[in-house]
Amino acid sequence: MIFYFSATGNTRWAAQRVAEATQERLVSIAEALSGDCRFELSPTERIGFAFPVHGWRPPLPVRRFVEHLSVRLTTEHELDDEDLKGEWLMRSLLAREETRARFCYALITAGDDIGETTEWLDRAIAANPLLHRLGICRLHSAFSLVMPNTYVGLPGMTIDAPAKVAEKKKRAAELLEEYLPLIVERQKGERRLHLSRWPRTNSRLLGGLFERFLLTDGPFRVDRERCIQCGICAEVCPTENVIGGHKRYPQWKHDGSCITCFACYHHCPQRAIDYGSRTRGKGQYAYQGHKPY
Repeated sequence: MIFYFSATGNTRWAAQRVAEATQERLVSIAEALSGDCRFELSPTERIGFAFPVHGWRPPLPVRRFVEHLSVRLTTEHELDDEDLKGEWLMRSLLAREETRARFCYALITAGDDIGETTEWLDRAIAANPLLHRLGICRLHSAFSLVMPNTYVGLPGMTIDAPAKVAEKKKRAAELLEEYLPLIVERQKGERRLHLSRWPRTNSRLLGGLFERFLLTDGPFRVDRERCIQCGICAEVCPTENVIGGHKRYPQWKHDGSCITCFACYHHCPQRAIDYGSRTRGKGQYAYQGHKPY
């Protein structure tokens, strides 16, 4: 089972490719968070987390999901029929044996380096005793892909030029093909990561500042002359922070749920959304063919 979080499609593309190689299910973390985060896992399924980097850390919804995730093996059940107790015991022992071989991995996308992102995800896993029951106390392996940049919330930070986008996507596709056999074969101890020169400083200091001061929907504005009230911005928001569409202009809730993923900005077909003056003159990006609406 592959749990993924994606705003502009980079991670969705990578997770889909892994699903094809492993023949396992794709689950949207954004959708799962609206439920109880309970899932049944077959004895042979892997557990994968695919997500982008936000401020050199996993996005807040991803960490919250991992901390509350409840996974139950499909062989775990109780039978009252005396004639089936022997079978139940055998299947329980098999499930316990499979649990020892459970494989948990992360596939991380980023515009550049990832800092200590895996360490932050390990903390979320360590905080979930329900995962410990499956023998998962931390990631067994982790992989990262450098993908086209999507963060446009600060001066000087914008999307990549078309040539750079093509170069990153080509290299990411090549790397992913190298990673797939390792995931399929459940290779543990793999750390194929693009770190930074100062991963601790980036994730702990700069990441802390990012979450404290830059996770805000305050600067978002809509140009009413361009907006056609289509509602796409509301549909693509992974935290349901935007209200709009159906003859209504978009409004941001200002309730602290915005993670500045810029899905609303990048998917607007009219280029009617800006983040104050910080996005003026900047372009939009979404992985080709990615339409989560």
